[in-house]
Amino acid sequence: MRTAAEPVEVRRPSAVRVLTTLLAVTAAATVVAELLNYWYAPEQEFGLAVRTGWAMLRSLGFLVLIGHVNRSRVAAKPFGLILAITTVFAVGRLVVPRAGVPPLPGLLGFGVLTALCLAVVVLLYRSDAVGGHLVRHRKGLVVENGVLSWREVTPKRAPVTGWLLTARVAAFTYSPLMLVPALVAGGSILDGRLSAVPAVLFWSAAGVAVSWLVLFCTEFVVRNRAWARKLLVLITLGTLAVDLPLCWWLLGLDGLIRDGAPLLTAALLTLYSLHRATPTPTPTPTRARRS
Repeated sequence: MRTAAEPVEVRRPSAVRVLTTLLAVTAAATVVAELLNYWYAPEQEFGLAVRTGWAMLRSLGFLVLIGHVNRSRVAAKPFGLILAITTVFAVGRLVVPRAGVPPLPGLLGFGVLTALCLAVVVLLYRSDAVGGHLVRHRKGLVVENGVLSWREVTPKRAPVTGWLLTARVAAFTYSPLMLVPALVAGGSILDGRLSAVPAVLFWSAAGVAVSWLVLFCTEFVVRNRAWARKLLVLITLGTLAVDLPLCWWLLGLDGLIRDGAPLLTAALLTLYSLHRATPTPTPTPTRARRS
């Protein structure tokens, strides 16, 4: 069995090179903005440390996105959109303290990061050169006519629309957006609030269960199954019904705003994407009656 040669790589368009550079700068800006927020925070408590660490992990997400762009992956667009939106929320919720005026360095860092995320989204969705570059699917081992090759694996299913991909990526954020506040609420257990133990355990278990439900459901959503879309809507509503009341009860109004708002945004984006991806039935033309 012989191995097929790899195709010659074509030089990327200038807009794609600008995008990869912008993503690297955004990853670095995420870390800097979070460090500034944590440094100038009046109280460097457990919850702030957890939220700061989670926000800083998004810098790794931008590095993963660079890999998707370099490989011309179709999924780079929805992944970049969700990453940019949730990053702005993750950083923005830490800029405003519980009391007083936000520190100027934190506001400047948030402003710069917001501008960078906006530029990333504009390049991903408004640049024709970037759109023409992001056309490939994942690679895998393919055996064809006795030849083993590592090349793009074209899905056997029908082409997936961008809105379905966006709904899938947005739904994947449900689980971490539930587990982070659950971990923050776990800090109250360390402070002696033992009555919160069952709720925190239930919250964590629900976050893990949602990840598996979304993984199963979205596999059929991208196959354009109507029942899977309805199931994803039910999962979305159930996720909000569990997460928002627990945020209010265990973390208060501050936690509801800081941790509930990002999940609500992801849920609304999922529902909107499913609505936009729903095919509109074309009316059947009626035949003119013979005179």
